[in-house]
Amino acid sequence: MARRKDGGSPRWFSPLECGGAGGERVSGAPTLLYLPGIDGIGLGLIRHHEKLAKMFELWCLHIPVEDRTSFEGLVELVETTVKSESSRASDRPVYLVGESVGACIALAVAVRNPDIDLVLILVNPGTSFHKSQLQTLSAFLNFVPEPLHLTTPQLLTFLTGNFMKMPSTVVGRGFSPEEDNTLSEITSSLLSSLMFLVDILTKESIIWKLKILKTAASFVNSRLHAVKAQTLVLASGNDELLPSSQEAEKLRDAIEKCRTRLFRDNGHKILLEAEFDLATTIKGAGYYRRSRKTDFVSDYLPPTPDELQQAINRDRILNFITDPVLLSTLPDGKIVRGLAGLPREGPAVLVGYHMLLGLELGPMVTGVPSSTGVHIRGLAHPFMFDKNSEQIMPDSAHFDLHRIMGAVPVTGSNFYKLLADKEFVLLYPGGAREALHRKGEEYKLFWPDQPEFVRMASRFGAAIIPFGVVGEDDICDLLLDYNDLQKLPFYDMLDKVLTRDGLKLRTDSMGELQDQGMHPVVVAPKGERRN
Repeated sequence: MARRKDGGSPRWFSPLECGGAGGERVSGAPTLLYLPGIDGIGLGLIRHHEKLAKMFELWCLHIPVEDRTSFEGLVELVETTVKSESSRASDRPVYLVGESVGACIALAVAVRNPDIDLVLILVNPGTSFHKSQLQTLSAFLNFVPEPLHLTTPQLLTFLTGNFMKMPSTVVGRGFSPEEDNTLSEITSSLLSSLMFLVDILTKESIIWKLKILKTAASFVNSRLHAVKAQTLVLASGNDELLPSSQEAEKLRDAIEKCRTRLFRDNGHKILLEAEFDLATTIKGAGYYRRSRKTDFVSDYLPPTPDELQQAINRDRILNFITDPVLLSTLPDGKIVRGLAGLPREGPAVLVGYHMLLGLELGPMVTGVPSSTGVHIRGLAHPFMFDKNSEQIMPDSAHFDLHRIMGAVPVTGSNFYKLLADKEFVLLYPGGAREALHRKGEEYKLFWPDQPEFVRMASRFGAAIIPFGVVGEDDICDLLLDYNDLQKLPFYDMLDKVLTRDGLKLRTDSMGELQDQGMHPVVVAPKGERRN
């Protein structure tokens, strides 16, 4: 596809490996249309298409190198396909994944089609063209003779990004010799493709593409308020050409249904860089759905082995320090180390109490599937799924791994659906009040007098598996609890954000149990260890 004289007009193609993905594609998979960046040939999909093809019907737009279709023409081409796919499967969304100029095309299609159910995934969008080095490069190229334009550092960076850093990012990951050889082959292949891309893109082609990008940015920026589509902006913190992190904040504020994910160490060509996984990012942000409204139960896809390993790695330091041990009880009453006593078939409800900060969640949610193959789905506080909550967290992706590992908002309907699907459901009746307890409340339960989960569990014949946790309240001292925070100047403003009506639980309960608000706590490790 990457030939200077490939001829023809822009067209769609699906990578050979995506032809049904070996029968592994999920039922009811939505369509995903990939809109390439400045290269126009879809190189950004090369590391992601096989995983995406298991989740989507995947198509990539190919724009021949010598093609001179205008921005309006490209928008109309994509728009026609979007309308066709929406008509074919009106109960499913159509995904548009756009990189740089492709992101502008996706936004333009969304502006022109507010009534079509679209999900936009924008990768370092080119809407910031007028604030970037590319505007200067566009004017500079007019005065540089061919082929000297290929020596322009900004141009080489725009075409290849910091791909040359990719080999260093995979060093030290502990690959076997066979895997090292495979990675070497992939790296060489990608490098050859990128350098070939530099060779086939003539000066005239590059000037034309930058002109398209300038037109696209101008068109979209004046119409951002009209974008109604669900939007996720993926921004590189180390983008060499576009101010992508600042642009992500602008788009988040301008587009009603927009969230952002910042990748601080990645560059402009993030899709080609190691350790970035587009499919995992979409799942973690809660942006994967197969119907008009997200169903956290039916739309959920279990974690891949790599995603499970990510979750394990996230808690590696904590696990090293605390050295957690999982125990279970056999049918004869004998307590054994490990989870031999845990049933292997659902439905089941694991009911326990939170300790300080809910630190037991990591070892439990990853330890159970690692040792038994049983995947547990946790009923979680709505704070973890709220757009505004992400904006006050240090990292907007803070809760992404929780969603990947199966967390769902705690509602009666979600509980019902999980049990109907014979899942293992993790439930903490004491909720946030228990995990964020005050000083002097170590090991104190905050459970309702009549646990409402019993009736639901009995309806499905679900096993109720109680569990306890020991140790978390013994390794840390609470320095500042909620009572202390309320005495601090200006804390009341943060408190209002954290406890607004949309995030409240158990509003019909009485006393302490009604207090399910989220708030920070300040802790310090204890010097002694529990025997």
